[in-house]
Amino acid sequence: MSTVSSIFSSVGEIDNTTDDARQRAPLVLRGRGFSSITNSVSAIAERPTTLGWKIAFMFSLSLLGMLGACIGYLVTTGVGVWGNNQPVSWGFPIVNFVFWVGIGHAGTLISAILFLFRQNWRTGINRFAEAMTIFAVVCAGMFPGIHVGRAWLAYWLFPLPNQMTMWPQFRSPLLWDVFAVGTYATVSTLFWYVGMIPDLATLRDRSKSKIGQFAYGMFALGWNGSCRHWHRFERMYLLLAALATPLVLSVHSVVSFDFATSQLPGWHTTIFPPYFVAGAVYGGFAMVLNLAIPARKYFGLEDIITLRHIENCCKVMLATGMIVAYAYTLEFWTAWFGGNHFERFAFMNRAFGPYAWSFWVMVFCNVVAPQFLWVKKFRTNLLIVFIVAAFANIGMWFERFEIIITSLTRDFLPSSWYPFKPTPIDLMMLAGSFGLFFTLFLLFCRFLPVVAMAEVKSVMPQAHAHGNGEHGDHHKSDFQPDEHHRPGPGVEPSLTPA
Repeated sequence: MSTVSSIFSSVGEIDNTTDDARQRAPLVLRGRGFSSITNSVSAIAERPTTLGWKIAFMFSLSLLGMLGACIGYLVTTGVGVWGNNQPVSWGFPIVNFVFWVGIGHAGTLISAILFLFRQNWRTGINRFAEAMTIFAVVCAGMFPGIHVGRAWLAYWLFPLPNQMTMWPQFRSPLLWDVFAVGTYATVSTLFWYVGMIPDLATLRDRSKSKIGQFAYGMFALGWNGSCRHWHRFERMYLLLAALATPLVLSVHSVVSFDFATSQLPGWHTTIFPPYFVAGAVYGGFAMVLNLAIPARKYFGLEDIITLRHIENCCKVMLATGMIVAYAYTLEFWTAWFGGNHFERFAFMNRAFGPYAWSFWVMVFCNVVAPQFLWVKKFRTNLLIVFIVAAFANIGMWFERFEIIITSLTRDFLPSSWYPFKPTPIDLMMLAGSFGLFFTLFLLFCRFLPVVAMAEVKSVMPQAHAHGNGEHGDHHKSDFQPDEHHRPGPGVEPSLTPA
């Protein structure tokens, strides 16, 4: 209990959220220097595995094992183990797919768009937000593959030459999904990996084991910190940011076309692309906060992931949450104003039909809960922020549930109406997808740099000509030779500031 309370405790926190027109607020606190940043972040990967990490990993791994067992049962038995039926042929698998694709949006937005807009506060949280993006896309990509029924024929989704001269329907948004999500996963992975190269070189040079030196060295690609390497790195990072930026807007827009291009009441609307993108960013930033708040305490990164980072994420959540609330209102207004009685019934059915409980859960989580973030005192209260972010993730899952399930259970003909009821396999696969996500995230935290050390150093005063001794080390260069030295014999990595 004391461990949980310490995660949300404000004792020892430095409030750097106050804006002063005379100077920029510091993004790294307590006068930390380059060596201190290197030691704190590297120690997470260098120190022995902790008991807390082992417990969390075993719990996540057990959920992942449950997911594997469910998939095996599904493949050997058939899709009848789900609650899917006619007319609800899209059940939990597609709800989960859209949910996880949305979660993956915040990482690229933080890394690419905020990088192009020169928002320096992104540097403290961009690395694990990018990792979160990749792991969420992995979870999302799994569901369409097993949803086709014959999972061993999932490659038919791709336009591959074959002896049957059978091709996918290129006018179908379902095929657009394959290309959009695949491109997004590829560019996001490249962006994450390229940004990590300087930090992998740091871990390579600090590693005291042959395996660590080989593994980190192989992925560091011979990085030596020369001016030529930095020049090429920055060029490549900028190009990937430019490529990733339109993907933030396009991927969830294409996902929304799965619904918007149909004739089904409740789906056939032009508001879906911007509505889906805003919801994805809203849910993605909520997941970032749910991961960042415990991680910064557990790994001792409060001086790098500060209250200012938390508050800025809250502001983005509040802005996108208001867009989502506006979209909810506009959907009902459009259904009424359009004069289509099928559309009117679809939205009245959402609010007052058999699944009304899920609609009002969605409204509370996505419309009411974010209103607390208008108050700065709440935006800097870690417990309140964590709860609001958790509600946002719950609300975004129920939003996808509402869109898919309620529209399919009751369409044009009452004779074709049929209720949807999830099976235990549906629920276990939903929980198992979280197990997959957290297993990958915990492995990332254990073996890779969770904070972009090189980028954090670039926004510190010491990295610029006007740097002075008030901010820590008396150095004015980006690259410090000591950060690539291995700890001396008998010196254990430490999480305490140097």
